[in-house]
Amino acid sequence: MSNIVAKAQQAVMGSQGDKSNDLAKETKEISDKDRLTTDYGVKQSSADDWLKVTSQDKQGPALLEDPFARERIMRFDHERIPERVVHARGAGAFGTFRVLESPSDLTFAPVLTDTSRETPVFVRFSTVLGSRGSADTVRDVRGFAIKFYTQEGNWDLVGNNIPVFFIQDAIKFPDVIHAAKPEPHNEVPQAQTAHNNFWDFQFNHTEATHMFMWAMSDRATPRSYRMMQGFGVNTFTLLNAKGERHFVKFVYTPTLGVHSLVWDEALKLAGQDPDFHRKDLWEAIENKAFPKWKFGVQAIPEADEHKFDFDILDATKIWPEDLVPVRYFAELELNKNPDEFFTQVEQIAFCTSHVVPGIGFSDDPLLQGRNFSYFDTQISRLGVNWQELPINRPVCPVMNFNRDGQLRHTITRGTVNYYPNRFDAVKPATVKEGAYVEYAEKVAGLKARARSAKFKEHFSQAQLFWNTMSQVEKNHIINAFAFELDHCEDPVVYERMVNRLADIDIGLATTVAEMVGGDPPKEATRPNHGRKAPGISMLEFPGEKPTIMSRRIAILIADGYDPVAYNAAYGAASAAMAVPFVIGPRRAKVMSAGGLHSVTPHHHFEGYRSTMVDAIFIPGGVDAIRTLSTNGRAQHWVREAFGHLKAIGATGEAVDFVNKCIALPAVTVSDSEEAHESYGVVTMRHIKPDGLRDAVNIAKGCTGFFEKFFYAISQHRNWDRELDGLHAQVAY
Repeated sequence: MSNIVAKAQQAVMGSQGDKSNDLAKETKEISDKDRLTTDYGVKQSSADDWLKVTSQDKQGPALLEDPFARERIMRFDHERIPERVVHARGAGAFGTFRVLESPSDLTFAPVLTDTSRETPVFVRFSTVLGSRGSADTVRDVRGFAIKFYTQEGNWDLVGNNIPVFFIQDAIKFPDVIHAAKPEPHNEVPQAQTAHNNFWDFQFNHTEATHMFMWAMSDRATPRSYRMMQGFGVNTFTLLNAKGERHFVKFVYTPTLGVHSLVWDEALKLAGQDPDFHRKDLWEAIENKAFPKWKFGVQAIPEADEHKFDFDILDATKIWPEDLVPVRYFAELELNKNPDEFFTQVEQIAFCTSHVVPGIGFSDDPLLQGRNFSYFDTQISRLGVNWQELPINRPVCPVMNFNRDGQLRHTITRGTVNYYPNRFDAVKPATVKEGAYVEYAEKVAGLKARARSAKFKEHFSQAQLFWNTMSQVEKNHIINAFAFELDHCEDPVVYERMVNRLADIDIGLATTVAEMVGGDPPKEATRPNHGRKAPGISMLEFPGEKPTIMSRRIAILIADGYDPVAYNAAYGAASAAMAVPFVIGPRRAKVMSAGGLHSVTPHHHFEGYRSTMVDAIFIPGGVDAIRTLSTNGRAQHWVREAFGHLKAIGATGEAVDFVNKCIALPAVTVSDSEEAHESYGVVTMRHIKPDGLRDAVNIAKGCTGFFEKFFYAISQHRNWDRELDGLHAQVAY
């Protein structure tokens, strides 16, 4: 009966009902009817003056006895809790998790099998290396942690946007993080791996070879949190109702596709808009362009554990999808922004050790150490009662004999605080009552500090990764190594790393050596096996369908702009759930041609840059284009967008302006009423009455102007522009 009532309540309250009602207990609304009080409820008469010895003409000393002032200063001094050692810089949102097809053959965990449920979740994204004050767009691994508030307890899936890690054993965590963090003698550099210590560690730990290839790929500079894959990284287990166990890796893939920034863009955004990813996530949810991911697992029956040429418990290895396909069965959606950053995003705490019945651990040595480390870390940051904080508190009942400690919230009535007791109170649950019971795994071996033979092979999957990359991605990886190693002043570091790259591919090693000044290796250190695998290249994940939903489109105007083209572009972009931004020479009214219309831009040319948008559109207008043609920053907008491979649209007189800015014979423009596309530059010189429709079908091969332009935006970048070397011919 209680289950029926719970499901009925959930249906009435909606997908966020359980956790929203729970958090409402702690939520306060500020109004003009409130009066200032202390934390213990006494109203304060002043927030401006400390109690002190004073007279009309003389200021005396402040008095220590002032309880109001002491409380205010004490609370201010302690507003900051210790930063996370890693993943300090983050953003998050609430959402829902829905099972679309039950994998009951793998697990009995209702959160993964009950298709009638909507489980509330909170997701936190983060960089790994930087402090809370660092920039969003640095080259780094991104954290992707999910807290599932299930009816059986909290399940924390603490993952990354890259499926492997630098080390195999958790005992190396202090070393890898110390090496990647700022160097100890000068606390430099912040939030990046371009320094001697990081690359010295990579060379001296061959197990890191596979991971640093991923870290030098475009995966490390995502366009958005919403456009990242997520991976549980470690090997977990699932147990079904028959008692059968499978080893699994969790995978979640965004419906918008997996997309990245280009490196020059990431560098500039770090200074122009350090909060770029935070703003992007918030903006999308506020505009109801809710981010979604397909959620699934790769599963290996327990009997097949040793049938691979790699150890499936090794966190530095992927399970190639041609050997172990991903089985998608659920959907993750983020649909509510936090009400307060500190109490929700900053105080949320994850533990890999938090699982629910039906989900278990493996002997993955990295996971084993994480299960200890994460719990210990949360005690250090938030105190022993950290799980009583509203954002961490489960939505299901909690009852035990844990007591006291700093910042205890729970008040437990009764006369006993131990078990067993004379009342037979709070006794352990049975399996039928939902108790978590560990899988009875047979364990045998020697007690020693050692690794299995398969754990000692470190290069095969690094080669697999490189072989699978598209030419575009290979070019970016080469450039990434060239940048990173160029920042290493010690020749020992970059010369040895060049030799390490020869373990992967001789062409890669030779090219990087020429860029950074190392001695080019004469031959490959080991032969490249030539194998490839699906599911590794980002270009395999363009998105479920062509869309410009949540994409930012800048519309560049000046006095005398064409109002017909402007209104059509703004309307069509908004109808497609894109986010149009009007950019002008000033943040004051800009008049249209004929003076009948005006627009107040969102930003001016100097206050905003092309790096902050996905595409630009320029309507015509004789006077407007004359103004833009004499504005160096406006010209830079076009050239920079072209250099960053973004879609560019222009109509009327703006066609000549764009053509002049780019000034490359290979890029052709329209000379008629027909829409023309060339390397992602979409133009229409003469506007015909039906040439700019608001309703746009985004598909390849369409003939309308906005259809071509929006399709170009939906492809994220025009990679042909880079492959043909055009982007390098324009100064930006």
